[in-house]
Amino acid sequence: MSTANNYDALVDLLRKTGGVVVAFSGGVDSSLLLAAAHDALGDRAVGVTASSQTYSDDDLFLAGEIAKRMGARHEVIKTRELEDPRFASNPPDRCYYCKSELFRELKKIAEREGFGTVVDGDNMDDLDDDRPGRTAACELGVRSPFHELKIGKDEIRAMAKGRGLPNWDLPPHACLASRIPYGVEITTHRLHRIGTAEKALDSLGFRQLRVRDHGTLARVEILVQELNGALQPEVRERIVKACKDAGYTYVCLDLEGYRTGAMNEVLAQHPKACPAANQVQ
Repeated sequence: MSTANNYDALVDLLRKTGGVVVAFSGGVDSSLLLAAAHDALGDRAVGVTASSQTYSDDDLFLAGEIAKRMGARHEVIKTRELEDPRFASNPPDRCYYCKSELFRELKKIAEREGFGTVVDGDNMDDLDDDRPGRTAACELGVRSPFHELKIGKDEIRAMAKGRGLPNWDLPPHACLASRIPYGVEITTHRLHRIGTAEKALDSLGFRQLRVRDHGTLARVEILVQELNGALQPEVRERIVKACKDAGYTYVCLDLEGYRTGAMNEVLAQHPKACPAANQVQ
C-alpha cells in the first residue's frame, strides 16, 4: 500500500470512531496520529499531553507548538508517577504503572467529551522492545491504530513528512526514567541530573543521545558514526563539563553507541501487542 493510501486508511479508521482522545507526547508517532484524527474529526479529536517530572519542559513545549501548528485541540494534564512507589522503585514493568495512570486519565477525558475511543501511537516496530505499557493499553481498551494497520516507523515518518509535520525526522524521545537502571529508585534529583546533562549535550549537535544514569557515573550514548567526532579534544571536554556540571563525578562514552531501549538488554522477553480480539473494529 502506498504512503498516501496508508494515510487515507488511518484517517478512515479514526473517522469511524466518531470522536477520539489521542495520547500525544509530541513525538512523530503521536503527532501523525493527532494530525490524522484532526483531519478525520476536527474538534471531535483532542490530543492530551502528560506533564510530569519524567519529561523535560522542552518536550512539553514542542508538543504544544506542534498541536497549535496543525490546529488541533490540545490539553495538558498533570501526572504524578513518582508518588506511586510501584513506579518509583523502578521495576522492569515500571511503564505499566505510568501508562495505567495516563490511560485512566485519558478515558476520563473521553467520557467527558462523549467519545468512545482512546488511541496511542505504538507501532509495529515497538514490538521489538520491552513494552509493559502495552499491557496497560490492552487492559484499558486503548487502541493502537498503527498496530491495527500494520504500520511501522519508516512509514510513519514518510506519512508525517507528506502531511508536513515539522518533527517528521526528529529522533525518538523516551521518558527520562528510561535512563535509570531497573531496581534503582527514580528520584527528582536523578531525573533533574539526567535532563540537565542531556540539554547541555544537545547543543553539541549530536543526532541522537542518551545520558544513562549509573549513580556517580554518566554513561553517554551517541550514534556510533558520531563517536570519532565526540573524541575530538574540544568536544570531549564539553561532554565531560556538561555531565560534571549536572552533578556526575565520572563520565564515559558507550563504545557500542546509542540503541533504543539499552536498559532493556538485561530483560529476556518482550510483551506483544493486544490480541486481535481486544481491538475494536
